[in-house]
Parts: sequence; structure tokens; C-alpha cells
Amino acid sequence: GSHDSFSYWVDEKSPVGPDQATAIKRLAKISLVKKIMKKWSVTQNLTFKEQLEGGIRYFDLRVSSKPGEIGQEIYFIHGLFGIKVWDGLMEINTFLGQHPKEVIFLDFNHFYAMDDSHHFYLINRIRSAFGSKLCSMACVEHVTLQYMWEKKHQVLIFYHYPLYREYPFLWPGSKMPAPWANTTNVHKLLQFLETTLEERSRYGTFHVSQAILTPRVKTIARHLIRGLKNTLVHRNLPMILNWVKTQKPGVMGVNIITSDFVELVDFAATVIALNDLLLEDDESAT
Repeated sequence: GSHDSFSYWVDEKSPVGPDQATAIKRLAKISLVKKIMKKWSVTQNLTFKEQLEGGIRYFDLRVSSKPGEIGQEIYFIHGLFGIKVWDGLMEINTFLGQHPKEVIFLDFNHFYAMDDSHHFYLINRIRSAFGSKLCSMACVEHVTLQYMWEKKHQVLIFYHYPLYREYPFLWPGSKMPAPWANTTNVHKLLQFLETTLEERSRYGTFHVSQAILTPRVKTIARHLIRGLKNTLVHRNLPMILNWVKTQKPGVMGVNIITSDFVELVDFAATVIALNDLLLEDDESAT
């Protein structure tokens, strides 16, 4: 999976998003501030299509309306506004049409400046984009690839807002817990990932290990121009990747792992290779 999957493009010309504090919105009237914000808002370099081609199958999504804009259009957001959600869904759906056995997870986990009418609009866009590819909520343990292929389903949507109850194709956010370390220290991050794996529910939910470091205000202040990638990600990714290599998938093991800048190391290939351990277990069992 990728963290803030949509953030490969953010619009410096748009107003600062409603996910930001009032003080930041005031500061952002200075054009240089938005340039700096961009360096810290962008967590991916690859488009949805490029991420899909690189093996990413879980997408972490934050969305917002644009306050003051007429209509109910919804955009991706991380400090600054990204592309329209509809355009992203179309790009993903094109890939799925070309690869009918691929399955993806879309996790809509943060919503800003949205009332119920915005949610209805977004949910209808999701339904329009994917139609019969959408997998209705079921027992997590039943949803195997075989199950998805037989039903010709390719998309699981996780929707962290109460309206999910009104649509069978929306899975509740509680089925996709993604504990967050909120640290700049790679050792604390790895300790947190270990602890949350131990606490992982044995049955009934998926689980996201967020292998990401989060800048503090002082981190940004000290390294304004360098940005997230050069300050936190480049230096620590090899250590994070080493942790990934030691993991085991399956019950009580890792399930979905997310990272920033997924193309900088062999992140996707390393995570995908963990599945071979499950095949080895099957062979030894038989």
C-alpha cells in the first residue's frame, strides 16, 4: 500500500485545504509558503496508474470539498488540494478493466468540509466508477481471491463515515484499522509496528502497518526547504525495508504495509515476496 496515495500532484494555486490550521491558512497567503507546503504534502511521486503497475494494491485516501466552490465536487487533499476524486477513480478503473484478476482496496479515511450531501455525491461517484466490480461487505475471512474472481469483483471500498451503513458495497472503517505511530524516530516507529502487530485482531478485520515517519512542526521548521523526502524518508527507508523483510504474513502477522515514496526502494516487490512464505507454509502442511 501507499500512504496518502493521491499526493503525487497537489495544486499550489488552490487555497490551502480545510485540513489545515487557521494559522497556516493565513501564512499561505505568502506564495513561498505554499511552495514549502508542497514539499511536505507530497508523499508519493507515482500516479495511481504507475503505483498500480508497480504492485501497489491498497490506497490511503483523504478527500474534501472546496469551500466556496459551487457544486459538490470532491478532491483529494493533503494540506493542498489534489486532483478530482472522479479522475483518480477513472484512472484506477481503466487499470482494472485491463487486468480483470487484480483486486484493490480504496480506504477513504479522512473527510473534510463535507456534509451528508457531499457524501451522497461521492458515494454515487464511486458506484458509477466501478459498478459491478464493487465487493459487498462480507466476512473478511471469506474474501479470498477465488471468491473475488468467481463474483467478478475487484474493488473493496472502506468508508470511515456512518453513511456506509446505507450501502452494501461500503465496508466500515473499523474493518481496516491502521494504527499510526506519529513519530520522527525510526526506532520508535519499528517498536510501534511490532507492538500493534501483537495487538492485531485475530479474526474479522484487515490490518494496516503504516511504515511511515511523521514530521513535527519543528522538523518542518528546521528543514523547510529540504522537504519530507530528503529529511525523513531517504535516510530511514532502508531500515524500514529491513523490518519488512523480517515479517511474516498471515494470522497475527503483517497484512497490508504502507510507505511513503514507494518507488525509492524495492518496497512493493519486498512486500509482495512475503506471500511466498504463505506458499511455503501450505507446502509444508501438505
